[in-house]
Amino acid sequence: MLQKRIFVDEFRWTASGYKTSQKIRLSVQLFFLAITLFTGWRFVRFVHFLQQGGAEVSRPPGVEAFLPISSLMSLKYWILTGDFNPVHPAGLVFFLAFLGIAWLIKKSFCSWICPVGFLSEYLWKTGRRIFGRNVMLPAWLDWPLRSLKYLLLLFFAWGILVGMNVQDLKAFIYGDYNRVADIKMLLFFAHISAFSLGVIVLLALLSVFIRNFWCRYLCPYGALLGFFSLFSPAKITRNPDTCTDCKLCTEACPANIKVHEKRRVKTDECTACLTCVSVCPEPDTLSLSLPGKKKSVLSPARVAALILLIFFLFTGIARLTGHWQNRIPIEEYQYRIRHINDPVYKHTE
Repeated sequence: MLQKRIFVDEFRWTASGYKTSQKIRLSVQLFFLAITLFTGWRFVRFVHFLQQGGAEVSRPPGVEAFLPISSLMSLKYWILTGDFNPVHPAGLVFFLAFLGIAWLIKKSFCSWICPVGFLSEYLWKTGRRIFGRNVMLPAWLDWPLRSLKYLLLLFFAWGILVGMNVQDLKAFIYGDYNRVADIKMLLFFAHISAFSLGVIVLLALLSVFIRNFWCRYLCPYGALLGFFSLFSPAKITRNPDTCTDCKLCTEACPANIKVHEKRRVKTDECTACLTCVSVCPEPDTLSLSLPGKKKSVLSPARVAALILLIFFLFTGIARLTGHWQNRIPIEEYQYRIRHINDPVYKHTE
């Protein structure tokens, strides 16, 4: 009955417009989705012109946001040597910005910025509207599955942070494969195999039935941001004096957090989506706030402003200091695109 009640309420909000907090979040999501699609379109055109032997379209640095493993290597190399990666500088800028957002405002990247998170959210909402509910996995299965993303994070983090020395990092960063990693990524999806496509379709179908299947169980990037979010001063806070224990917050939480049992939600699974806050019927009972006085409450508008401020601050400084565009000349791109299928450009080499 409770689950049905929330579904009806959210359907009413969808029909008449989201509550203010979710309207603001949706606006930010759509803003970043538009940036992602525009960047992708520009990059496709850039690679197309390279393949045709021309270079009429400039390469959009924003595509480097999709190279987090390379960015983690660049971060370690930068710390050890002071050399800011000139091959994919924007990737490192995005990486630092998203870590900063996670440290300040929980794992809000996942629910406010990430296009995959946006798609995942609307897949499970679609599933709930069609079938009336989403599948809730039992704890004995949910916990082991949730550990998968941390095992994947440990695999990458151990291999990079422990297994690679300065010479290894430099060899990869300046190596042939990394210089065209963004192009290889595009070609992978442009000529995707039946197996890879099947995996993507399977993940999408699972996301229809299970809330945020990829994000909750398999995304190592989300695991990394979740780790940093543990140190965030901003947390969902519940006022037990005004709470009526209706459990609407818990039932509505996309991360399946038992919000109604917490004074402050400290888990790394919280994405600061503010869904729990928006469904709470009691004023001033749930809020995203800093430790201390009531004035420390972060309203949805403040969260949106902080996210956009950090994003534009990092990217703006990068542009002003020359750490935005890479230093690969167009002639080199033209040469490498002609030899993109050579063994030297295989990531296993």
